[in-house]
Amino acid sequence: MNAALQDKILVMGPSWVGDMVMAQSLFKALKQQKPGCIIDVAAPAWTLPLLERMPEVNAGIALPFKHGELGLGERIRFGHSLKNHGYTQSIMLTNSLKSAILPFAARIPKRTGFVGEMRYGLLNDIRKLDKQALPRTVDRFVALSADANTPLPDISNPSLAASRDNALACLASMRIPSPQTPVLGLCPGAEYGEAKRWPLEYYAEVARAAHAQGWQVWLFGSEKDVPFTAEINRLSNMACLDFGGKTKLGDAIDLMSLCDAVVSNDSGLMHVAAALNKKLIAIYGSSDPHHTPPMSSKAIIEYLGLECSPCFQRECPLGHLNCLRRIKPDTVTQKLI
Repeated sequence: MNAALQDKILVMGPSWVGDMVMAQSLFKALKQQKPGCIIDVAAPAWTLPLLERMPEVNAGIALPFKHGELGLGERIRFGHSLKNHGYTQSIMLTNSLKSAILPFAARIPKRTGFVGEMRYGLLNDIRKLDKQALPRTVDRFVALSADANTPLPDISNPSLAASRDNALACLASMRIPSPQTPVLGLCPGAEYGEAKRWPLEYYAEVARAAHAQGWQVWLFGSEKDVPFTAEINRLSNMACLDFGGKTKLGDAIDLMSLCDAVVSNDSGLMHVAAALNKKLIAIYGSSDPHHTPPMSSKAIIEYLGLECSPCFQRECPLGHLNCLRRIKPDTVTQKLI
């Protein structure tokens, strides 16, 4: 195909790790419909390690804008810098007005997305979101791969391509031998807030039970999660390897690929574990597993569906956190070991 006629698509990607993992289902749908298409993804720099592990993505483009700022002039200039890249279409996975400025400034002929913040004019292939027809985030992403008013394409689960060699190199750099026994990964963080975090003492109980059965237990988390991973390790009598705050996202993905099972709150790392096709216990509190489920047949969802759930609050408005506290460690351990 003539390069000038080849489908070259710029996806304006989401900022959250979990959403970016789910966006891979869109990339797969595009490749199924247009096998020769080239997909570039513009997103915050911290998401690029995910894109590097998605074979469908040609290139990740780091966006320099600060979270929440308009930066109109900067967005227009950045868009102008992409005018000669030959993009035939842009697809918006974000709903803000400011995020639609860049593809418009880049003069991309077809600019696809949902209405969002009144983006008429900036988008010219504009869709109205039917939340009942498209209840899940992944449904909404994949719907944008097809023409308007057509059936939802088949949805493929995300599948990250991790590097075992890099994982082993990371372990070696920390003087940790490669695992010779089963490994359980625990992901106790949730940036959104306390109402999505299973109690630390419950994680510690699961860690102790797994360790007693001969498993290694690895703790994963960002720098913000260091207090959580450290406390779980303390409560489990230092039975864990604590990677909290010690690994970059790409290294954490590769290390998690060595795990045999993972227990996680509803977080970005939960979606990573699902995309690595790990046995996964996904614990939901204030959020809704029907809206953002882990995309894996190996995932087991623990969600009580209480009368007050899902509330989508950062902290329990009733003060009891029953949606998480009533999911007992024994329930999780029995499904793992």
